Amino acid sequence: MWRVGVITVSDKGSNGEREDQSGELLRRMVKKIQGEVVCYVVIPDDLETIRETLVRFCDGKKLDLIFTTGGTGLSPRDVTPEATQSVIHREVPGIAETMRQKTSMKTKYALLSRQVSGIRGSTLIINLPGSPKAVQECYEVIEPILPHGLEIMTGKVTDHNKK
Repeated sequence: MWRVGVITVSDKGSNGEREDQSGELLRRMVKKIQGEVVCYVVIPDDLETIRETLVRFCDGKKLDLIFTTGGTGLSPRDVTPEATQSVIHREVPGIAETMRQKTSMKTKYALLSRQVSGIRGSTLIINLPGSPKAVQECYEVIEPILPHGLEIMTGKVTDHNKK
């Protein structure tokens, strides 16, 4: 079972003005990869708050995988990618690149998403857009590679020929 964290980044959500549908959707979808959401929070679009939460989930909670949802657009308050880049040790650019490329076939606006992905310690962090539709579409693109990537990252699989 993979230990998963979900961080919803939303000023309105953190103020109770909007229901977090994307975070709830992720809770259900990670079950398909034998994941369980053990840490979940809704926080404002604030660089330092996002950074602190990512570090706490990675270093303190020792999660295998963290999804952020929200804060990846072009608004001045959208700082999730910057917060993520400031805490990761290694980038995994193919995940974000492929999500953008594949989802842009459904909507041209996917190209405006600035999500990033990377590794901090032994935790894979993946930024997703904020809308439930975009979360579902992006997740479906990467779902097939997540178990293998997590197995490699955590040392559970070392021989790639056996997969």
